[in-house]
Amino acid sequence: MTGTLIFDPLLPWPLIAVLAVALIIGIGLALWRGLSGWPLRALAGLVILAALSGPAYQVEDRAPLNDIVLLLEDQSASQNLADRASTTTQAADELAARLAARQNTEVRRIAIPDGADNAGTQAMTALSEALAEEPRGRIAGAILLSDGRIHDVDRAPDLPAPLHLLHTGRSTDWDRRLTIKNAPAFAILGEEVTLTLTVTDDGAAPEGVETVPLDISIDGEEPQRFDVPLGRDIELPLTLPHGGRNVLQFTTPEAPGELTDRNNTALVQINGVRDRLSVLLVSGEPHAGGRTWRNLLKSDSSVDLVHFTILRPPAKQDGVPVRELSLIAFPTRELFLEKIDDFDLIIFDRYKRRGILPSLYLDNVRNYVEEGGAVLIAAGPDFASADSLYRTPIESIVPARPTARVLEERFRPSVTDLGQRHPVTSGLEREFDGDWGRWMRQIEVEQTSGDIVMSGQDDRPLLVLDRVEEGRVALLASDHAWLWNRGYEGGGPQLELLRRLAHWMMKEPELEEEALWAEATGQQMRIIRRSLSDTVGPVTITTPSGDVIERELSEVQPGRFETLFDGPEIGLYRLENGDQSAVIGLGPAAPVEFEQTIASAGPLQPILDRTSGGAKALADGLPRIRDVRPGRPAAGRGWIGLTPRDAFETLSVTQAPLLPAWVVLALIAALTLGGWLREGRR
Repeated sequence: MTGTLIFDPLLPWPLIAVLAVALIIGIGLALWRGLSGWPLRALAGLVILAALSGPAYQVEDRAPLNDIVLLLEDQSASQNLADRASTTTQAADELAARLAARQNTEVRRIAIPDGADNAGTQAMTALSEALAEEPRGRIAGAILLSDGRIHDVDRAPDLPAPLHLLHTGRSTDWDRRLTIKNAPAFAILGEEVTLTLTVTDDGAAPEGVETVPLDISIDGEEPQRFDVPLGRDIELPLTLPHGGRNVLQFTTPEAPGELTDRNNTALVQINGVRDRLSVLLVSGEPHAGGRTWRNLLKSDSSVDLVHFTILRPPAKQDGVPVRELSLIAFPTRELFLEKIDDFDLIIFDRYKRRGILPSLYLDNVRNYVEEGGAVLIAAGPDFASADSLYRTPIESIVPARPTARVLEERFRPSVTDLGQRHPVTSGLEREFDGDWGRWMRQIEVEQTSGDIVMSGQDDRPLLVLDRVEEGRVALLASDHAWLWNRGYEGGGPQLELLRRLAHWMMKEPELEEEALWAEATGQQMRIIRRSLSDTVGPVTITTPSGDVIERELSEVQPGRFETLFDGPEIGLYRLENGDQSAVIGLGPAAPVEFEQTIASAGPLQPILDRTSGGAKALADGLPRIRDVRPGRPAAGRGWIGLTPRDAFETLSVTQAPLLPAWVVLALIAALTLGGWLREGRR
C-alpha cells in the first residue's frame, strides 16, 4: 500500500489565488498600522486558504505486475542451414527457463516463419504484432534468436526497452552464390541481349580460388559447362533460340563446405518476340480484295510489307508506252532468288502463271517452304484454270487440288469440328458477335493433306492448313474474304482470322495446334495442353528434386485441356505429355532467404544501437542477464540487460481529509479570537 497527499480544492485555484493576494494585502495593512495581532490573523488566513485547497491523504492498494520479455525465434528457411535450427531451439529453451526463474518476469515466445510470397524473414512485423498485444509499460526487453538476415527492418517498431540479437552464425561459415543482373523480360529474336552474371564467395571462403565452373542450360536441355572468374561481373551475350518463353538456368556446382547450394542456381525466363514481320504480297491482278489485303497488312505496325500487283502481262500488246506500264520494275530475281529467305511470309493473291515468275523461281519458293518459310495462297478463279498456280513446281506443297470448278453461289463460311480445336479458328464465333456475312464465290478443291479448319458451300474445304517439312502452307479457296471487311451482311471476323493465320504461319508459340505450357502464379501453376485430339493422357511433372508426379488434364474448351498444380518447392519443373514437353521456373531459383546466408548483425545494428541493445553469437554461449536502468547501455562482454518496469495494478483507492472540518473551524476561530484579544489588551 502506498499513500500520497493530494488536493481537491473547494473553489477554483484562480479564486484561491485571489484570496491569497487579499490575505497578503491585509497582512501588509496590519503591519503598516502596527497592529500587534497580525501574526495570529495571518495564521488564521493561511488555515482558511489551506482548508479551501482541500488537502487529503490518498491510500492506494497496489499489486505488482510482472515484467514481460519477448523471445522471438527465427524459423525461416535460412535457419535450417547447418545446425542453426537445433541451436536456436536449444538456446530458446534455456533462455526461457532462465527468464522464468527471475522474479516478476514473464516470457512470450514468438515463432517467426517464412514470409508469404518470398518476403523473407519478417521479424520486425512479428515484433510489432507482439507489442500491440502487450502493455508497453510492462515490456522489459526483446531477445531475437536469428541469423540476423531480416527483410523488414524498415518496419521496426518504437521499442520501450532494449532489443538484443543472439545470432546463430559461426566464424567459419562461408557460402558461394550466383546472381543475375539486368535480365530482360522480353528480347527480340535474332538480336543479342547481354546478361550480367556474378559468382561470389561470402564469409570465411577458401583462399586461392580464382575460377569456378558454370553450367548453362536452355529449356531444360543438357547443360554446357564453362569456367568463369570468381567475384567479377561477367557479361554474357545471348541470342534466344526460339519465340515464346525461353527458360535459362545458370548453375555453379556446390563446393565442399559451403552452407547451401540453394543460391548456386539462377533461373531467367525471357519471352522471345519478333521485331518486325517481313511479308511479300504478290497480287496477280487488280481486284476488290487486293486493297483489303494491303490495308490489313499495313495497319499492323510490326509488319514490313512489300506489295507488287501485276497490272499487265508482258505478252499483251495494246500500244501502251513502256514508261507508262508500271511505276517500278518487278524485281523477280532479287525477290525470289536472292532475298527470298528474308521474308517471313509470302502471299499469292489471285496469282496465275503469266510468264513473270519462271518455274525456277517457283521451285525456289517450294524450297523456301520446306526449309522453314510460309506461303499463303488466296485463290480466285485463276486457281481453277489451266494457268493455275497449282500447276507449277509448288504443287507438292499445296494441301488441296483444284477440280476446275468455280462455285458462283452465296454461302456462309463456317468453322469445322476440327477448326473448333485449331488455334487459328477456335472461338472465332466469340470474336464476332452475330451471324457472319455470306461470300459469293468459292473454288472447289479436294483435300490432299493438312487440316480443313473452315468449310464453305455444302461443307466443301474453304481454309486448309498444312505443315510441309519445316515450313507451313495455307490455302484459302475464295477471293471474297474482303466482303467481311466491307461489312457486307454484317461482315465477319476477317481481321482476327487473318491475324491468327499470319501468326500461325510465323510459328508463334501461342498458336501452335499441339502445345504444352504452364502459367505460374506464386507457388501454383496452371498446366495447359492444346491438341487437335479428342483426348490427351495425363501430364508428367518432374519436380526440382527429381520426384515424378502425374496429373489428369480436363478439357475446358474444344482442344484445350488444363489442370492446376501446387508446386511443393521452388525451382525448375519439367512437364511431359506425349511428344510435347515444356519447362517452367516456379518462384525464384534462389529465394530471398538464401540471397545472403552468412549470419550478421549488420541489418539490425541501427535498431540495436537505438534501443541500447547488443548482438552476441550463440557459438560463444548464452550471455548472462542483468537488470539495467532505462537509458543505460544494456549489453556488455558476456551479458545482456533488461529494464525492470516496476509496473503495478491498483486494486483500490481511499481518501481521507487531513483534519476534520470542526477542527479546522475551531482552529480558525481560536486564531482569530487570539489576534483580537492581543490587540484589545494592548
